[in-house]
Amino acid sequence: MPFPGGLWWLLCCRQGFTLLRRDYGDADREADGEAEEEEEASFELRAQGDQGSLEVNLSQPTRSNSGSERSLLVAEEMRSLIVEKGPGPVDDDPDALVKGWLQREVRGGVKTPWIRPRKYWFVLTPDSLDYYSSNEKGARRLGSLVLTSLCSVLWPDKQTYKETGYWSVTVFGRKHCYRLYTEHLNEAVHWVCAVQKVIDSKAPVQTPTQLLMRDVEEHCGSPEVLEQIYRCNPILRYTSSPLYAPLLPFPYGSLDQSAPSPRSYTTLRDEAVKLFNSLQQLESERDPVPLMQGVLQTCLDLPPLVDEIYCQLVKQTTEPPAPGGQSDLHYWQLLTCMSCTFLPSPPVLRFLRFHLDRTESRFPASEMAKYACFIREALGKTKGRECVPSLEEILVLMRRQEMICTVHCPGAPACSVAISSHTTAEEVARELVSRLGLSQSPNLFALYEQSRRREQPVGNATLLADVLTRFENLAGEEQDPPCRLCFKHYGFLDTDNVPRDSLEFALLFEQAHEMVLRGFVPTSEETLQTLAALRLQSLNSDFSTHAPFPRLEELFPPCVLHARLPPPRHRPPPKCRGARLRAGLLAGGLWGQALAKQRAERDQRLRGRLREEGASTMAAILEKWKLLQGMGRPEAMAAYVALVREWPGFGSTLFDVNLRVSALGAVPQRLWLGIGAKAVSLYKPGEPEPLDSFCYGRISSFGASDSSTFRLSVEDQDLLFETSQVDEIAQLLNTYLTSAGAQRPPRPHEPVATSPPAPPGPPQGLCPTPVSRPHRPPVGSLHS
Repeated sequence: MPFPGGLWWLLCCRQGFTLLRRDYGDADREADGEAEEEEEASFELRAQGDQGSLEVNLSQPTRSNSGSERSLLVAEEMRSLIVEKGPGPVDDDPDALVKGWLQREVRGGVKTPWIRPRKYWFVLTPDSLDYYSSNEKGARRLGSLVLTSLCSVLWPDKQTYKETGYWSVTVFGRKHCYRLYTEHLNEAVHWVCAVQKVIDSKAPVQTPTQLLMRDVEEHCGSPEVLEQIYRCNPILRYTSSPLYAPLLPFPYGSLDQSAPSPRSYTTLRDEAVKLFNSLQQLESERDPVPLMQGVLQTCLDLPPLVDEIYCQLVKQTTEPPAPGGQSDLHYWQLLTCMSCTFLPSPPVLRFLRFHLDRTESRFPASEMAKYACFIREALGKTKGRECVPSLEEILVLMRRQEMICTVHCPGAPACSVAISSHTTAEEVARELVSRLGLSQSPNLFALYEQSRRREQPVGNATLLADVLTRFENLAGEEQDPPCRLCFKHYGFLDTDNVPRDSLEFALLFEQAHEMVLRGFVPTSEETLQTLAALRLQSLNSDFSTHAPFPRLEELFPPCVLHARLPPPRHRPPPKCRGARLRAGLLAGGLWGQALAKQRAERDQRLRGRLREEGASTMAAILEKWKLLQGMGRPEAMAAYVALVREWPGFGSTLFDVNLRVSALGAVPQRLWLGIGAKAVSLYKPGEPEPLDSFCYGRISSFGASDSSTFRLSVEDQDLLFETSQVDEIAQLLNTYLTSAGAQRPPRPHEPVATSPPAPPGPPQGLCPTPVSRPHRPPVGSLHS
């Protein structure tokens, strides 16, 4: 059946326009795009080795709308970067490294299945990747991609092959990229390797900013030459115009730029330009703190941008229109925050230090000079941060002041400690030990991150500014009371000789009470009630109906009350598929509503039963409290600690672990792993006597098998424990072995990042070496 006239005419026109576009339209557009690419690349790309500091005269890059000027710039750039080529490909061209037919993706970025893939003749030379309409002599060259050290190439991936049936080769240029396709994997790999070899052979590209930084460093002793460099090169000075290219070289494409962050980023080059726009917004911002924190977060997510932001800030603080004005000081304040968070590379650091010296000499006794002095001191202390400064820290840094950190001490008033962005947990722990008069104690102390749900020691070298930032980030996520810093015992080397009238005994009493509330002191309910009564006596003295009364969960372990409730009954799931289907259908209808109502009634009955158990327990505690009439607070605290000390494991740090059984299919056994000053013990939860105990002389090695498995080798057997606290266990073991002067610490099976060997010098942190004065304990925290 013949085609209707209209359809036949449409098909012919479609084929004709396709041919015309293939020969003229696309090629012209691609040539224009690549010309624009080469024009912008000509501003920022200079081959390494260009000389002449005073001959460089660079202004802020601008976009040209003149086609003739753009063509001249492109021609000049092409002549300077690549060798002139003949009219078409020649089979015996000595410069051709690889040549062959490849299919190029159509403009628009998506391979349309109804258009036949276009084949072009590609030729790879030592300078560029060119493609022609055919392989005949005199064929028209349709495009060329200049290859520099900033170009990159992507290896073929299997996902693209599954979707299109072709293996892809992607070559990134300044603004455009060539997405090439072939049906054969070995051919794609051959092209990728050849292109990468050409890229690797290129000399590193330097931007004008880098060349001028080198010139400034070389002529730092000649004021006249320096002034001429700054006068002749506006790229070094403040600008109110936007930036169209980064000041430093970044690789083309989006390779390895995805950071583990909720933010989504584009290429490094685009992010650098966006950050400069953000910097310019600082000038008019009333509250620049959130914008500053956003810039710092971007630098933390994308570390290669740190040097770029330093260069941009140096540029914007050099010869501004209003030196010392509010907009200028915003740049200096952000530069202050950067110096307390990130350390630039050595070339940028030298350039930054020169800029600070130049500012102080030109504007002595000004706010800018004060910021420059503060930044210089901060750069000597900065070693890198895990988090960006909090909003409070940024406000403090803008005023060049210190933060006030509150550390809670159980049994003692909270302590306020002045810290900077470089203060570590070890430094604060040492200060608190000295301030609280604990210098002569044989026990070890540390700072803890504490909340209702968890408690963990703060790393020895951890910056407290990072801890406070984490607290700020978690403040809006959890409904529990906010996290806080707490100063507590870390290692118990001697609990028998602690004076009862000392502050350390109060700390020991509070820590023993925390162990009781967490259920880590296995004893009878009668003893637990007596302990609760002693706690009330230490808080409120003699019984009185008008005395402030704490909640029951602050006196008695809640897990004991919950253990009295009957366990919930779980119906076994239906075995056959039809029964599961009927159960699912019933659960979504009226029967589901009835089951939900039954569950709500059951939960209400359990809550009522729990209230009854709590009321009866509280009544028993009150009766015991009345019997303590006349007992003073020190006597009540001493009696409390004496009762807890009756448990053989007192002084040990308990960890919830699962002992992995070697039998196939066996369920891991839940145990308590007790790490003490003299031995390691295994307890069944709730049992006062240990299942087994190993003195340190029997332990041959320990370490982490993986991130969630701790290995303990005892003589001829290996014990594997599943736990989320592998590093804490390993570090505490190493601490006790070193502090007690036991035998040489066993070497872990695998290196544990938090368990380095103790240094031969003075004790550091909580990994001390035996010293001649055993009553002078090292303090600090877990990680060194």
